[in-house]
Amino acid sequence: MRSVPVLIVGGGPVGLTASFLLSRRGVPSLLVERHPGTAIHPKARGINVRTMEIFRQQGVEDAVRNAGLPPERTGLIVWARTLAGEEIERRTPWRGRAEAAQISPVRNCLCAQDYLEPVLRAYAEGQAGAELRFNCELASFEQSDTGVHATLLDRTNGREEQVAADYMIAADGAQSGVRQALGVGMLGKKDVYDSVNMLFEADLRRWTTDRPAALYFIENPELRGTFLTINAHDRWGFLVNSLKSQGLRAEDFTPELAERLVRLGAGIPDLPVKILGIAPWVASAQVAERYMMGRVFLAGDAAHEMPPTGGFGMNTGVQDVHNLCWKLALVLQGEADASLLATYHDERQPLGRAITEQSLHNAISMGRLQETRQAAGARPEYLNEIGMIFGAIYESRAVVPDGTDRPAVANPVTDYVPSGRPGGRAPHAWLKKPDGERISTIDLVGNDFVLFAGSRGEAWLDAAAKLGLALKTVPVGPDGLADVEGHWHELYGVERTGAVLVRPDGYVGWRSASLPADPATALAGAYHAILGRV
Repeated sequence: MRSVPVLIVGGGPVGLTASFLLSRRGVPSLLVERHPGTAIHPKARGINVRTMEIFRQQGVEDAVRNAGLPPERTGLIVWARTLAGEEIERRTPWRGRAEAAQISPVRNCLCAQDYLEPVLRAYAEGQAGAELRFNCELASFEQSDTGVHATLLDRTNGREEQVAADYMIAADGAQSGVRQALGVGMLGKKDVYDSVNMLFEADLRRWTTDRPAALYFIENPELRGTFLTINAHDRWGFLVNSLKSQGLRAEDFTPELAERLVRLGAGIPDLPVKILGIAPWVASAQVAERYMMGRVFLAGDAAHEMPPTGGFGMNTGVQDVHNLCWKLALVLQGEADASLLATYHDERQPLGRAITEQSLHNAISMGRLQETRQAAGARPEYLNEIGMIFGAIYESRAVVPDGTDRPAVANPVTDYVPSGRPGGRAPHAWLKKPDGERISTIDLVGNDFVLFAGSRGEAWLDAAAKLGLALKTVPVGPDGLADVEGHWHELYGVERTGAVLVRPDGYVGWRSASLPADPATALAGAYHAILGRV
């Protein structure tokens, strides 16, 4: 029987990201995926800014952008009677506006899943310690206090293999066999509306080039559907929701019907169309009761299934494993207590529930759950969920509170106030290296523990060196990185003698607004508390 520190079940974006996150922290893993290759349908397309920050920190951002479309080619959301007919409304989501650059140096990206997965797979396979096996499935597993014993089935030759893993990540999708085997229940609503995705070839540039959008919502008396931009040229998707209200059934969809609906939505009776695929599916809004059962962790759609209205499903999954993998690595390497792993559920499950709830509210506002037709539109929060993307605030044993209140916001879905308060994402600020190069704080975090020290925080640097802690120190001030815009201290909520400790996932773990009498004891106490060693 072979042994591996981490077994990853599922080779979609979430599983692939987990593979290279572990590799980059020096942890070998084995990924198994039952399909023979990466996705053949576009599925998820929108990669939000927070996920792109993660890809940037891990060194794969450029490859992802090269596989997708630049933001300027998908900057709008359009409602119209038909693609060639009357336009009802157009919006520029916050994600595409110039002010987004004040929150992050990174921009969102539209990259269809069948373009994205090969990029992530190649990157994962290029990392030391990673093994990826496609056409191989998890046949069964059992776990004990010391590990997970899994039986794998090679679908190519029918051979079984026994694998012993210290831990297992289940990223095996909404119908997760691992979750079902564990008996983990789901909270929320199942099967809230039905849909059919049609992938097709047609040149739609004549009706889209002057108003580049990620989504074109079609509303007319005969049909309600959505054109999904794939390559903005000749490869598109067409989505029909709430089939019953339109006199349709998923089982009736043939290539001929799909062609007719695409032409009807386009408003062009003689449009040349080639149907490439038809994929019926049912949206649900539910979240696993537990993200962790013993030595098995649920991530991605295995942990939360949400309507795609807002584009949060894949993004939430990638951010799940970004939260989990540094914890797994430090526990496996003996740097943290195993109790740290419980904070994965504590931090991600409440957030998963909140995001799923808001995605459902988006769907309701767009009439997706109605038995009868309703007017076109969407609530103002739709695609303007700045607070949901950046404003997550963790509360767990891996966060040391400093007694301050959460930033006050009028609407937690749309509003975000950058803050260095423990539990929140370390905010973006421009700093300058001695050679004059500008660098964002986003590019300094996301992999290791980072200690930011204020302009008169030399004692923190001395304390870190004396303690020999596994962290990177960043002095902000005359003897380190210059504060380009002069507001780093205010943004992070510290005085000139203060310090902030950022966790390897880019979230603030601890903050000291000023210098205490014994900075070494304060820093060591916070560091070990986060790692569960107190």
